[in-house]
Order: sequence, then structure tokens, then C-alpha cells
Amino acid sequence: MSKFRKSNIPEVPPLNTASLPDLIFTLLFFFMIVTNMKDDAPKVDFKEPHATEYRQLEEKNLNTFIYVGKPKPEFRKEMGAGPTIQVENHWMTVAEISLYFSRKKAYLSPAEQERMTVSIRADKGTKMEIISEIEEALRKAGVLKVNYGVEEGIEN
Repeated sequence: MSKFRKSNIPEVPPLNTASLPDLIFTLLFFFMIVTNMKDDAPKVDFKEPHATEYRQLEEKNLNTFIYVGKPKPEFRKEMGAGPTIQVENHWMTVAEISLYFSRKKAYLSPAEQERMTVSIRADKGTKMEIISEIEEALRKAGVLKVNYGVEEGIEN
């Protein structure tokens, strides 16, 4: 068995993984700091109308919410007591909605523009005139997929 001799090749020392958890936590903290969380808390009080037939949204990442209703008590000094419009986290007038969505669509790819949806969540006491004006502003901006937020069931 003299053919099989031990060679003089040095063995590779084992890899030191003691600092690996530090590296992983550093990456975790980096992504936690860099990532912005979407905060779309409604600043208006609204009670959605009831519906017996409805469908859930399929793709929520290209959905923008428009809230219509009376401002919550902490915002009434700023906005008054009448119905107001909140798009994402901004107060808007009907005239500003068209410009806002035109600019938003400009940043999306053509495929994303087709899938873009606007969800109107309005108080059931909101006049239809305001909803119609919002729909007209969305048409001017080229946003044609609009749905309405409702509560499940029949109103008591």
C-alpha cells in the first residue's frame, strides 16, 4: 500500500462564523431604517354603506384609497366640519385630485397604469354630488378602475 501516501497539502482551517449574527442584525437594522412603511390611516370619520354582493380587491399594491367624510375631531379646526377628501395622507379638493393622479400615473409603467385602481371609501351620508365630482376628476386623469368600499351585510 505504498502507493497511497498522505500528501503534504495543508488543511484549510474552519471558517470563523462568530461575527455572522452581527452582520445579519446590521443588515436587518439597515433595511428597517431605509424601508418606509405606508401609513394610510383615515383622518375622516366615515361609516360605509352596507352591501349584500361585493368582491375583495385582488391586487392591493396598486390601489389608492380616497376617504370622504367629516374630519375626525382632532382635524376639525384645520378642515372645518363639512365633508372633506383625503387621498393617501393628504387633504385635497376635487380640483387637485385630477392633477395628483395624473402625476402618479406618470411614474408607473404602462402595465401598472392599466392595473391601477382607486378605492373610494365614503361615509354613507355623503352627497352623491361629491362622489360624482371625484369620479369626473379621476376620468380626467385617466384612472378608469374605481371601486367603492362597503360593509358586509344588510343594514339594520
